[in-house]
Amino acid sequence: MIAVIDYGGGNVQSVYKAMRFIGCECEITRDKEKIANADGAILPGQGAFGDCMNSLTEYGIERTVRDYIKTGKPFLGICVGLQLLFEASDENEGVEGLGIFKGIIKRIPNGDGLKIPHMGWNSLDIKKSDGLFKGIDSGSYVYFVHSYYLDSPDKSIVSAQTEYGVKIDAAISKENVFATQFHPEKSGDVGLNILRNFVELCGGNEDVR
Repeated sequence: MIAVIDYGGGNVQSVYKAMRFIGCECEITRDKEKIANADGAILPGQGAFGDCMNSLTEYGIERTVRDYIKTGKPFLGICVGLQLLFEASDENEGVEGLGIFKGIIKRIPNGDGLKIPHMGWNSLDIKKSDGLFKGIDSGSYVYFVHSYYLDSPDKSIVSAQTEYGVKIDAAISKENVFATQFHPEKSGDVGLNILRNFVELCGGNEDVR
């Protein structure tokens, strides 16, 4: 079973529906024991960095997430779920993230007529062709909705990049932790294949199609 972590943070239902669509056994939950015992965990995110971090703390899930990552079982952050893995964000100064990785989430700069937030389909420059991106071609398009982005000080964790006025670190992976700035659950067949790859990393599921 894969736990879709529910902390009131936005796109939980759309992630759940995408996982069920590919035949994955999953559950939306904030139950600490269910999350701890899951084969994999997904932290979705939509909205402001500070609001999401405060909700994690309010529901007592912050420690649950940290402890889950320490188990070595596969973990996937999506959109703000990626951003929360870092130390802080320019969006809400003074709010500390989970600090799993070093780095500050930055605001996409205005310029060249680019609209903020960045909403739409952008191609990926894939840096690691295993893990989430097994069988995914570099240049594939995925769907983004965000005003803030990652420019990781440690490029060894970056598994894909895109460009929208600036170079954006669109996905990361290190050991059992994976995260995407884009929304795989809204990215058509490419996104569904990324989710299938995550399920495979969690030990597979014969019903996934």
